[in-house]
Amino acid sequence: MPELPEVEVVRRGLERWVAHRTVAGVEVLHPRSVRRHLAGGEDFGLRLKGQRVGTAKRRGKYLWLPVEDSGVSILAHLGMSGQLLVQPQEAPDEKHLRIRVRFADELGTELRFVDQRTFGGLSLHANTPDGLPDVIAHIARDPLDELFDDAAFHAALRRRRTTIKRALLDQSLISGVGNIYADEALWRSRLHYERPTTGFTSPRTAELLGHVRDVMNEALAVGGTSFDSLYVNVNGESGYFERSLDAYGREDEPCRRCGTPMRRRPWMNRSSYFCPRCQRPPAARPS
Repeated sequence: MPELPEVEVVRRGLERWVAHRTVAGVEVLHPRSVRRHLAGGEDFGLRLKGQRVGTAKRRGKYLWLPVEDSGVSILAHLGMSGQLLVQPQEAPDEKHLRIRVRFADELGTELRFVDQRTFGGLSLHANTPDGLPDVIAHIARDPLDELFDDAAFHAALRRRRTTIKRALLDQSLISGVGNIYADEALWRSRLHYERPTTGFTSPRTAELLGHVRDVMNEALAVGGTSFDSLYVNVNGESGYFERSLDAYGREDEPCRRCGTPMRRRPWMNRSSYFCPRCQRPPAARPS
């Protein structure tokens, strides 16, 4: 699943190539790709035709295109394999093209939603007073948001009575962090993923947030993390942060700090990667 850096890379591409263009027409090629738009594909296209698209926005892993002067937005669910591509109109259709958006101008490009597994899609939603699609109003700000409140996050962390990786993946607490960047930030912080949050001090939380921000900014600088061809930017290019990962995907490889073989453990239908020496598990509580 794409995380904040990958979604931000796509957002920047849409801001450059799609913002302030008027929709000439929409072609929905697979009904599952508009299943979250309950009125269906025909309604989706009719409501967008003639509308002017605003500047792409993001909160955490959620991406949307405001429709100017309308009070609604196009929310993009990328899912596991969704891609928003800006392609020349004459370019051959991708094998898994699901939605095509044409524009009423002479730029010669169109927006395509391509999705091999059809878990993602596009949908129209009313905006909240803050300008968010109403279905994601509960999503917390992300750590790269200038309005993210570090002190409030620390207080919530202490109240939550959970473990630190669960907290990092809780999108109502902090958004944008997924499995990859959680493992990377925890490795940098020398924290085991099962460390209880109730014992966190303010300096410890500040250190962790610093590593979360650092790893995300480093990933952004190289286009995000691409393990296969499913994640690409709007021009179809892959990111290169996979080459810089210190924890995720490095089972049995030496820890870059101490040389101990990295470990992988099943965790909430995912995997957690960690160094058993640098990230010691919390002591078992007496029964």
